[in-house]
Amino acid sequence: MKRDRYTGNEQHLRRILKQIRLAKGITQEDLAKRLKVPQSFVSKYESGERMLTFSETVSICRALDITLNSLLKDYLPHHDT
Repeated sequence: MKRDRYTGNEQHLRRILKQIRLAKGITQEDLAKRLKVPQSFVSKYESGERMLTFSETVSICRALDITLNSLLKDYLPHHDT
């Protein structure tokens, strides 16, 4: 088993994106096709082997038919400033 290189919000973001993907019945292969990337791309970000860029996160949101705003508002933890 490979060790996750990232902590905190990055881990939470990938877990949430995976949960959304699974809840919508989308396989890693299906998501990869929607993104026009290899399936290994999806596998690596979900397992923590690679970190997503902002642009990649936006693309994944589009492919999952969610807005970035809803991801940030509804799924990520809120912190008081």
